[in-house]
Amino acid sequence: MYLNNEIKKEIFEKYGHQKRAEDTGSPEAQVALYTYRINHLTAHLQENKNDVSSRTGLLRLVGKRKKLLNYLMKTEIERYRAVIKELGIRK
Repeated sequence: MYLNNEIKKEIFEKYGHQKRAEDTGSPEAQVALYTYRINHLTAHLQENKNDVSSRTGLLRLVGKRKKLLNYLMKTEIERYRAVIKELGIRK
């Protein structure tokens, strides 16, 4: 499987707000996890152009990530800027 517990733990340690593996609820950690999944689905869809269900899942993930980023931008702009710079999501 492309996303196992070790990869999740690594993502949460690297991008979590408290920099701990247990910090799974912070917006930064969730955005990082969504970004990982989005990148995986994007690569999958480049090879399988007619996979409609994966495309739908990708669009849902992008929407969830956008909502979390909007929340983070409204509440704490510095954390938002750090996340987009670290993940290279936006300009």
